[in-house]
Amino acid sequence: MNLKDHILLWNHALIEIIDIRHTFQRSGDLNSHYQLPSSAFLLIINGKAEILIDEVPHEIGNFHILHGGKGMNIQFLRTEELLEYYLILYKANLSLASRNNLKTIMEHNNPFNLQYGFTPTSPLPLFDKMENMFTDWGKAGLLDRLHVKTLFYQWIYEMLRQLYTLETQLIQPDPLDQAIRYMQAYYKETFSLEKLAKAVNSSPRTLSRLFRTRLQTSPAQYLISIRMEKSKILLLNTEASLHDIAIAVGYPDGYYLGKMFKKYYGISPVRYKNKLITQPSWRDMPSQGAQIDIARTQPLRYIDYDNHYQYNGEGELPMFRNAKPSLLLTLLLCFTIVLSACSTGTTNLNASSNGTPTPSAETSTGANTDKAAVEAQTRIISTVKGDIAVPTSPQRVVVLYLLGDVLALGIKPIGVSDVSEGAAFEDELKDVQKLGTWFEASPEAILALNPDLIIVPSEETYEALHQIAPTVLVPYERMSTEERVSFIGQVVGKEDQAEELFTDFHKKVEDSKQKLQEAGILDHTISIMEGGKDNSMAVVASKQFGRGSQIIYEYLGMKAPEIIQQKIDTTTGADGESVSFEVLSKYSGDYIFRSSYDGMADLTQNPIWNNIPAVKEGRLMEIDFGLGYYSDIYSLNVQLDYIVEALLAAPRVK
Repeated sequence: MNLKDHILLWNHALIEIIDIRHTFQRSGDLNSHYQLPSSAFLLIINGKAEILIDEVPHEIGNFHILHGGKGMNIQFLRTEELLEYYLILYKANLSLASRNNLKTIMEHNNPFNLQYGFTPTSPLPLFDKMENMFTDWGKAGLLDRLHVKTLFYQWIYEMLRQLYTLETQLIQPDPLDQAIRYMQAYYKETFSLEKLAKAVNSSPRTLSRLFRTRLQTSPAQYLISIRMEKSKILLLNTEASLHDIAIAVGYPDGYYLGKMFKKYYGISPVRYKNKLITQPSWRDMPSQGAQIDIARTQPLRYIDYDNHYQYNGEGELPMFRNAKPSLLLTLLLCFTIVLSACSTGTTNLNASSNGTPTPSAETSTGANTDKAAVEAQTRIISTVKGDIAVPTSPQRVVVLYLLGDVLALGIKPIGVSDVSEGAAFEDELKDVQKLGTWFEASPEAILALNPDLIIVPSEETYEALHQIAPTVLVPYERMSTEERVSFIGQVVGKEDQAEELFTDFHKKVEDSKQKLQEAGILDHTISIMEGGKDNSMAVVASKQFGRGSQIIYEYLGMKAPEIIQQKIDTTTGADGESVSFEVLSKYSGDYIFRSSYDGMADLTQNPIWNNIPAVKEGRLMEIDFGLGYYSDIYSLNVQLDYIVEALLAAPRVK
């Protein structure tokens, strides 16, 4: 933008000063980063340095001015001697009554978000006013703050006068570059497009357009790519558990990371790691390694459950195919069909008058009888995959993920996906065959069990297994708990039991609320937390995040501290927030449940943690990760008992 427009907008801006700081940067403090929370001026008064603002280098010496907009990243690459500077953080907006032409200029060329730097020709007036501003800012009186704003306008006048004389180049910020840098730095945190746009002083619509037009992706997909790359690095270079890797890259648990990893790379994390470990080391084959390191001319494509790969020259990115049954599965199915055909009776080869063989009367009668018997033993149910014939009374059921709902309906499966350690139903399924993770169960193992019904939670598992036996896809993420249990009850012929389950459960919830109310607990705040490494804690901000959140926030109706409750009231999916220990007390309720698991951070010697009232006064309780992971009706019943008993046993709030 031209400097005249720059000055024009400063004339009409409403200014709010956020902070004024006097800072020293030592020569050894290299590569320190700072993301601007608002527009800012730096007045360097002593020392020399090389500073990057959004990757744009600035060589600065004594008395230098830098300006950057909200969301820009400042990096000190090199300092000589002791670098001394003042930092002013401010906000600037046009009034609602501003003329349309000013708003148009502001929309296209916001001077408060520009990057520029210059050496003033007359530095002493600028230094004098800055020093006075800093002194009055520290007094914090209303009149002092008014004087600071007056001095700031005088400082701006002097700065613009010298800037105008020098005709300094003003650099427009690139919101896309800022967003990418922000995501790369804060990929562990809970993200929303609105939060990202606010951080880089842009709008959600603008950011979405920039990602789409320049990167051919969305902000959400770009974040996933960062998290997947980080998780791959941790997977290959550390012995960390899948759960720890998930927390490190911003996912709630290992199951969710496994699901995302499989969807992104077409292979589970464990198989991916095992595959690379068993491959020959490229370091022992320099010529091959050089080819791989420089470029892969054709990508690898995942094609089946055995993790075979083939070259595919149609594109530049590995594409995921829906998993297909393996060759062994296909052969076994064919063998079953042949056996069935051999046992259905004999065809009468006596030709009719036109020479066409006709089945005998005995065979026709037998076929009709068999058909009637089959129809009597099956029911038709409507599913998201269309109408499916299922056994009237299934006897050999395989269940992936939705284990507790089926158990609660009185059906013990013959095969299940892996059970999280500590799950409410862990003991009941000890002697039941485990088939692998719920998102990558073994089709061969399932086929060998000869099931008469398979219940699955995802499209991928449905596509992989529906040829084995009647398979019902339960879209649990789009269902409430009651809708899901009612539907599964219909699938297994236990509709009445499903209704009774929730009648009893709701009565139990009301009884529990009454107990907590009488004990003076129900109206107090409660937080659910997990983690504690890297000076931060994940705080649950949803009714659907597991860890007992559905029981506490939905069924018991208890509230979190206001800063979290606002998110709980507006969030429909699973959500959490990474919070540093310095501000954790604001997120801490009168009672705290902390998710526990092997390898969790030991906070017994952490002074900040130990000074949180709920911790200090004994109202910190642990809930096993496995117990809190599932949200089926079986687990919810056990969670309800555990949570209510723990609350009643805890010391009362004073």
